[in-house]
Amino acid sequence: MVVDLEAPSVQHLTPRSTQLGEREVGLKSGAKLGPYDILGALGSGGMGDVYRALDTRLDRIVAIKVPPAHVADRPEFRERFQREARTIASLNHPHICTLHDMGRQGGIDYLVMEYVEGETLAQRLPQGPLPLDQVLELGIEIADALDAAHAKGIAHRDIKPANIAINARGHAKILDFGLAKLMPAGREVNLSEMPTAADLHQLTRPGSTIGTMAYMSPEQVRGEELDTRTDLFSFGVVLYEMVTGVRPFRGGTSGVIAEAILNRAPAAPVRLNPNVSSRLEEIILKALEKDKKLRYQHASEMRADFERLKRDSDSARAVMAGARTPEARAARGIRSRWLALAAAALLAIGLFAGNCLHFLGSPSVSASLRALCASALSLLKRSMDFDS
Repeated sequence: MVVDLEAPSVQHLTPRSTQLGEREVGLKSGAKLGPYDILGALGSGGMGDVYRALDTRLDRIVAIKVPPAHVADRPEFRERFQREARTIASLNHPHICTLHDMGRQGGIDYLVMEYVEGETLAQRLPQGPLPLDQVLELGIEIADALDAAHAKGIAHRDIKPANIAINARGHAKILDFGLAKLMPAGREVNLSEMPTAADLHQLTRPGSTIGTMAYMSPEQVRGEELDTRTDLFSFGVVLYEMVTGVRPFRGGTSGVIAEAILNRAPAAPVRLNPNVSSRLEEIILKALEKDKKLRYQHASEMRADFERLKRDSDSARAVMAGARTPEARAARGIRSRWLALAAAALLAIGLFAGNCLHFLGSPSVSASLRALCASALSLLKRSMDFDS
């Protein structure tokens, strides 16, 4: 699993002990959790600490997530952590990070997840906008992954660049379902609790905000009940940043960002990147509709729009590429020569017809020449009538 937590919450772990029976801030390299040897820390945040580890049974690298030490013993947080494991385990999709195992040792619960070789979008985006072809490819994959999760009644609720990895082959992986919510039978049921600084033990509920502010939907900002459409808004924010290199809603404080999300329309992406097509811009802005009834209703709709745009873009490129082949250039040369010959023939016919008309109107021209010109014009007229 690639881990790139939001900068304010990232901290380097300072190990205190390798005795796993003690509650420690971090785990040292060389510590063991079951059959897993800890190799080093990947990152730390409010929802857990993540380590790179070796699965000694299968000789493979994995990512291990453990709860923050100061809340790991709380029953409600352990329940949330276990529900996260069940959530990930219920999803089997090539663009969602895979859960390999879970366990508990020495008072430590842990999840064992796929380790993704690559980088997160959060690590890539500081370099600037992504190539638009790559945006379409990743857009299809991410939308398909969200569709799979939503079909299970699971809303991720924290879609952001740090939670989308790009593996070594350039494919997307959605990470971290720690804030996911299950909504079976058309109603919302808490799948996980989001601890807050003020009240870590309370479950998520209407009136509390969850997620990362810059990528929240308007309904998240207002603390309303959420459904899967909140992920589509957050995905729209990520897409906007992928094609422009900047976030659509910016500000120096969370309050300014929240006000922009609720009340301000983002600048048109094409103003920031003139290479963005009108159709791609329409997809992004539809995902960013503040009224969830007006935005995409299902991730499958976004995927279909991306697939149609990619198909049409590929077809246009194929036509342009075909026009540059040696065969196409040769055909254009032959066609040009025929057009030149046809133009010369028309010019000659025009000159001949003009001279004939001149001779017919001249009294000094002999009767036999006038008769010849009249016959030629009559033949030319019949030929044109036949062709038409």
